[in-house]
Amino acid sequence: MRRIAAAALGLGLLAAASGALAHHSGAMFEPTKTITLTGTIKEFNWTNPHAWVHIMAPNAAGVVHPWAVECSTINIIARKGWKATSLKPGDRVTMVVRPARDGRAEGLMMNVTLPGGTILYDHNY
Repeated sequence: MRRIAAAALGLGLLAAASGALAHHSGAMFEPTKTITLTGTIKEFNWTNPHAWVHIMAPNAAGVVHPWAVECSTINIIARKGWKATSLKPGDRVTMVVRPARDGRAEGLMMNVTLPGGTILYDHNY
């Protein structure tokens, strides 16, 4: 009985650990399409597992609404020159993103042009 309980516990722990090692894909984003957003930074979350940029930008009809843009991990973007202070609320920026396939106002960061003209890169084209 103890062996069965130990085996069940071991399998349960193994199943739980596999979820911690899993990572989502970029399948929710258009793999070959990019769009350009020009707007105002609402919030920049310098967090793991991914940094996020929240920007107020117009949609195709010109109506301004919030967009959520996923970046790489902070370790990756820091090596590309990003800092926790790179994007501040109120900054007017232009970013190139891969939009969500389902039409939601979400995207995957390709690059962002800061107010001074500096371009910070994330994912490659």
